[in-house]
Amino acid sequence: MVRLIWDNEQEFIDITDDLIKTLTACMEQTLAFETFDKDAEVSLTFTDNSGIKERNQIARGIDKPTDVLSFPMLDYEADGTLEICDEDLSEGAVVLGDILISMERAVSQSEEYGHSLKRELCFLTVHSMLHLLGYDHERSQKEEALMFEKQDEILNQLGITR
Repeated sequence: MVRLIWDNEQEFIDITDDLIKTLTACMEQTLAFETFDKDAEVSLTFTDNSGIKERNQIARGIDKPTDVLSFPMLDYEADGTLEICDEDLSEGAVVLGDILISMERAVSQSEEYGHSLKRELCFLTVHSMLHLLGYDHERSQKEEALMFEKQDEILNQLGITR
C-alpha cells in the first residue's frame, strides 16, 4: 500500500480525487511489479515550470525546467539491494522519497506525444517511482533501456497506453 502525501503549488490544472487515485494506483503497480512488499510513503508535489526550474537548479545545477524530478530517500548497494532500517520508516511505511511534477510541462508533452494528460502523468509517476526504487537511466544505456521497458510493462498492466 502507498501512503501518498501530496501538495499542489500550481494553479494550472485542477487536481481531482480521481487523478490522485489513478497516480496512487500507478505507484502501487510499480511497487508490485518490483516485488516491493512493504508499505510505502511517497510525497508528490504538482508545480509549474518556474517551480521545477528552481528545484532543478538547486538539486542538479541545471537552470531549466524539466517534466519531473525524483528525490529518493533510500540508499541502494551497487548490486541493487536495499537494506531498510528504522530511520527509513514513518508510521510503519518505508519513506521512498519525493516526486515533483511540472503540470505545465506534462500538458505540453501530452499534446506533443498525442496522448492524454492522464497518460502523461501516469508515465511520469511510474518513471519517478522507478527512480525512487534505485533505477537511473542516466547511468548507462543498458539501464535506460531496462527502465523504459519496465515503464511500458507497468503502464500496459494498468491498461494505460498511448
